[in-house]
Amino acid sequence: MPTPPESISRVSRLAREHLEKVADDFDAAPDHHSWGALAYRAMLARHFRYFIPPDASVLEVGCGSGELLARLANRDITGIDLSEKQLAQARARLPHGVFHRQAGECLAIDRSFDYIIVSDTLNLAADVQLLLERLLTASAARTRLVINIQSQLWRPLLDGMSVLRLRRRPVASNWLARGDVINLLQLAGWDVVRFSSAILCPLPLLGLDRLINRFVLPFVPALGLAVFLVARPRPVPAAATPRTVSVILPARNEAGNIEAAVQRVPEMGLGTELIFVEGHSRDDTWREIERVKSAYPNRRIKALRQTGSGKGNAVREGFAAASGEILMILDTDLTVPPEELLKFYQAVAENRVEFANGSRLVYPMETRAMRFLNMCANKVIAAAFGWLLGQPLKDTLCGTKVLRRENYQEIAAHRDYFGDFDPFGDFDLLFGASKLSLKIGDIPIRYQDRAYGTTNIRRWRHGWLLLRMMVFAAKRVRFIG
Repeated sequence: MPTPPESISRVSRLAREHLEKVADDFDAAPDHHSWGALAYRAMLARHFRYFIPPDASVLEVGCGSGELLARLANRDITGIDLSEKQLAQARARLPHGVFHRQAGECLAIDRSFDYIIVSDTLNLAADVQLLLERLLTASAARTRLVINIQSQLWRPLLDGMSVLRLRRRPVASNWLARGDVINLLQLAGWDVVRFSSAILCPLPLLGLDRLINRFVLPFVPALGLAVFLVARPRPVPAAATPRTVSVILPARNEAGNIEAAVQRVPEMGLGTELIFVEGHSRDDTWREIERVKSAYPNRRIKALRQTGSGKGNAVREGFAAASGEILMILDTDLTVPPEELLKFYQAVAENRVEFANGSRLVYPMETRAMRFLNMCANKVIAAAFGWLLGQPLKDTLCGTKVLRRENYQEIAAHRDYFGDFDPFGDFDLLFGASKLSLKIGDIPIRYQDRAYGTTNIRRWRHGWLLLRMMVFAAKRVRFIG
């Protein structure tokens, strides 16, 4: 037997004995995987490709022969494993990768990664909490840890397949439930961002497996074989570093609200700029913006005339002109009180959340702020989008959304995954944030009546657009096979 990695000698005796058994088991494994195992790994890879942008750096713990890494488009890849035989195959398969013989419990790599993968490996760990703690040494604030384990519901079937020699019997291991992993992540210093399930049919059935996994499983997620969890390093509680802020105010037919917006938006952080994006108004909105800009020289105000159409275009043009480190959207109807932006600023500046989403459905609202049927529709849409995104959201239609510039830039860089499908601007950001596994958090606000003008929302036309967007996004977020 090859000499165990030096890192194994630094864990407890029982843990060392277990890891040595795991190393022996994989050194003795066949050189070639079964067709069923290859098909399962290909199914997993589709989900990892969804979570991990192709330009990200990746570390896989328990990389084996590199079968999963080979199915990703990433070039900056590193793998660790206990089996020298498996690592030799990985190096031959992926000559551009870097591979080390190490135990995850004693990880020692002098760099950080954008993404860390632990795929069907956690149950082989000798000390799961220690392993997760060591992964923090290869992490930065923006690192995402992507784990998949096999569901306990499938344990009797998988054990039966091992008895019948239809599946290679693994070395004695753990069998962690999703709740166990969430608890261990929290103990180890990780903040769980989202979880989901995948693969109802793990064997290729002439394309029928893809249909089942893509279109049936999302409606019965508890039956999935693979459980995915995404986590980020837990932010260390500390006073927020002051940041500059840009508030984007899309304005169409809002002449009576312009001055109130300037008066009421608070100064935040190191300074706050207001960017009005006027959208082909039929009233005096543009002239009022110019007047107010001259009347308040103490405020940093930019005035843009929208070149395209729709709020989504206005938001993107406003963000392109923004100079702040934290970007905010505030509808100029002022139904979300501008004073509430301080809550959003604090949540994002302190890294409690990475994407702050306004929620109007927690506190009582003023009488005419939202019709009853609109409220019911908002709750249904929020539930649907929460299901799509894998993170609970109470109110996706609130126009106030806040995130850091670098996160917006990353969303924009990967926008082609969804395409230009969102005329509102809110959902382009929400889906992009979910795709990048940003921590999304609701910020409850008190919703109030509009003081001037009438709503720009066309309930039936825009409701139909929302339905189409949900169907489109579901294909790209939930029904990925």
